[in-house]
Amino acid sequence: MRNRYNKLTGWRWMLTGAALAAAPALVSAQVSLPTVVDLAQRNSSAVRLAEADLQKANAVLAQSHDTYIPNFAIASTVGYSHGFPAGQPSVGSASMQSLVLSFSQRQYVKAAHAGIDAANLSLKDAHDQVALDASTAYIEMDVVGRELEAAHQQEAFAERLVSIEQERSEAGVDPLSDLLQARLTAAQLKLKRLHLETRAGILAKQLSVLTGLPTGSITPDRASIPEIPAVKADELPRIISSVESAGMLAHSKQLQAKGDDLLWRRPQIAFGATYNYDSDELNSYSTYYKNFTPNNISFGFQITVPFFDFALRAKARQSAADALRAKIEAEQAQRQNEAQIAELSGNLKELNTLAEIASLKQQIAHEQLQAVLAQLELGNGAGAGPGAPAQLTPKAEQLARIDERQKYVDALDAELELSKARLSLLRALGHMEDWLSELYAK
Repeated sequence: MRNRYNKLTGWRWMLTGAALAAAPALVSAQVSLPTVVDLAQRNSSAVRLAEADLQKANAVLAQSHDTYIPNFAIASTVGYSHGFPAGQPSVGSASMQSLVLSFSQRQYVKAAHAGIDAANLSLKDAHDQVALDASTAYIEMDVVGRELEAAHQQEAFAERLVSIEQERSEAGVDPLSDLLQARLTAAQLKLKRLHLETRAGILAKQLSVLTGLPTGSITPDRASIPEIPAVKADELPRIISSVESAGMLAHSKQLQAKGDDLLWRRPQIAFGATYNYDSDELNSYSTYYKNFTPNNISFGFQITVPFFDFALRAKARQSAADALRAKIEAEQAQRQNEAQIAELSGNLKELNTLAEIASLKQQIAHEQLQAVLAQLELGNGAGAGPGAPAQLTPKAEQLARIDERQKYVDALDAELELSKARLSLLRALGHMEDWLSELYAK
């Protein structure tokens, strides 16, 4: 399990390290999406916490194994006593103890192995979530950048429209309401541009927090964004790492509970040995014990057979309750993921249609703009007779340009929401590795 989330890494960390080393010198430069994802995974506190949990799980396994390895301790107890000696006159001692047989310890070792598997899966899940967060923020930042370009163009068209309406209003061609409407349009476009600038600033900060790079130092490289793999909810979903980790953790707790239950039901055997060097120079030990010798050694096996230990029984019930809770939480995580898949699948169908509609509207607006420009250049071809349509004015051109840019922005928004939904569905279906494969193959 440990290598599942690492199979795409390796050489990438060298590039990531170079990017980190160069970060202080960055002002604003293009940074590819793979680099951003790598930096985010390395900088993520969630990933570091998962790594700490993995280290703890490995330590728990080592502790479970090490109970069978004899420990060794050296001690010294030197003191003066008067009268009947209260303790053994040991100048120096060495002791050794180890567990020989324990039915519970076998379960504890198995539980520790399951705990490591759960920690590895949790670490992979943290990597996947960070990859999703970084990819989503990066793609949105690229889209917002393009929308800002369109917003600036709209503002320029709106300023030209206000200027035209000002002249037409002063000439008495158009009513004052048309001029006010043009100014309202310009103000609304300014508000949209300010909203986009605020959103761009928030995304820049989010990417800075994710990657650890200075705020504003990341400029998205559109060429580094691969096409999101198309997946469907009716495909056989993989068990995602978070759900699998919860299941493995529940299994670990079940083994722990079984070990605690065996602790008060089964005997246990331990081995011990002790060496003491004794001296009666500071006490009257030899007066009371005529067979006093300075060198003493003892060793043997200790067999413990529990009969009535209500504390151990209570601890076993507590562990069983913890295992039951962990099992229910794992089942709940699975159900929640299934519900999320169903919701995302429904949303994805709607977003696909909305993106198609927005794209068609943008194409129609583009064609209408071309028609307006052609009529302005060549005339409408209907002549100037009675009943003929009025010749278009520069005002119509600016309105058509503003409308075309707005439809362009709407299409970008629809495509962004579709991309977010696709990435979220990839995550819910357990196919984030497909996205990462596309990402690092780019």
